[in-house]
Amino acid sequence: MLQITSSGRRALICIDALDECVEQHRVKLLDSLNQILEVSPGTRIFMTGRPHILPEIRRHFAGITSISISPKRDDIIRYLCSKLDKDTNPDAMDSSLKADILKKIPEHNSGTCVEATTLRRLLQVTLTDLHLDSY
Repeated sequence: MLQITSSGRRALICIDALDECVEQHRVKLLDSLNQILEVSPGTRIFMTGRPHILPEIRRHFAGITSISISPKRDDIIRYLCSKLDKDTNPDAMDSSLKADILKKIPEHNSGTCVEATTLRRLLQVTLTDLHLDSY
């Protein structure tokens, strides 16, 4: 159905958190997206996911452009503080636990904490670069 609707038009397909898709389903999805690109040259795909799936994506798509986004330690701490400040059960947290959270989570950052505003800005830049800003 998507092939039919996008075959003669410009289209942008956005897929977030591709790495969270079960591997067998991800392979089918990537194959389907590749088929769409073959018959719909005006279609562009924007995907997000952790770096470990990049080799798999490269096997399915030739000539892709990838951008690595990783938050800075201060950004992670600021994000955690904003979430902890909005805790609906503040009595469950003591200063020791809060300090532990603010110390350990930034140390074990896996590059997955990207705020939605950053992704929106990146997507807007991508759309503008592809001259798809009319979407």
